[in-house]
Amino acid sequence: MSDSAKFLCGVCGKPRTAGQLTSGELLRPHIYQSVHEENPAFGPNDSICSTDLNRFRAAHMERLLEDEKGELSELEEQVIRSIREEEILTENINEEFEQGLTFGDRVSDKIAEFGGSWRFILSFGGVLIAWIALNTIVLTRRPFDPFPYILLNLVLSCVAALQAPVIMMSQNRQETKDRLRSENDYRVNLKSELEIRVLNERMEHLLKKQWQRLLEIQEIQTDLIRQLVRDRPTRSGS
Repeated sequence: MSDSAKFLCGVCGKPRTAGQLTSGELLRPHIYQSVHEENPAFGPNDSICSTDLNRFRAAHMERLLEDEKGELSELEEQVIRSIREEEILTENINEEFEQGLTFGDRVSDKIAEFGGSWRFILSFGGVLIAWIALNTIVLTRRPFDPFPYILLNLVLSCVAALQAPVIMMSQNRQETKDRLRSENDYRVNLKSELEIRVLNERMEHLLKKQWQRLLEIQEIQTDLIRQLVRDRPTRSGS
């Protein structure tokens, strides 16, 4: 049988390839019940395409989340929608966040980065030493800022007054960035947890089916052995 051969989906009725279809016999009981309730004509021998199967899986996961947490949040609804539409949730938060920054945001980040570095401490310390030395040692007769350096105190106060809000702006953006990263991690982890749960349930269902088939084969073999044992005296007597 060719892999490109088309078969009809038992739910939507659209032609699909064999790799896009799943037999109704392999569906988990909850999923099969939901499919059968919506499509009474669907049976174990029918097949369902991956698009419709993901839709029923997403509905089942949504019911599970509602039973566990009650009303779903916006993030949880995004996870369910991604499962239904087969979307990828992993995003590059850093790249998207950087694209939304304005020129003022970038300048404030650079200022905050420089203000929290050793370069700023050493350079500012050098300026203070030079200022004090210039007004104390060099310009002894007519210093422009004599002791107690009132102009220097004014400059330091202005720098501190301007630097503090700039650093707070940068910290607020970093908090927003961390929040977006945490939300993305939560969506990815929740989707992974739901997918793993579905995978485990499906594996258990398949193992149960396999054990049933093995038991049926064992019963057939046992019946054949019993028949051979019953037929042996008849053959030896003849």
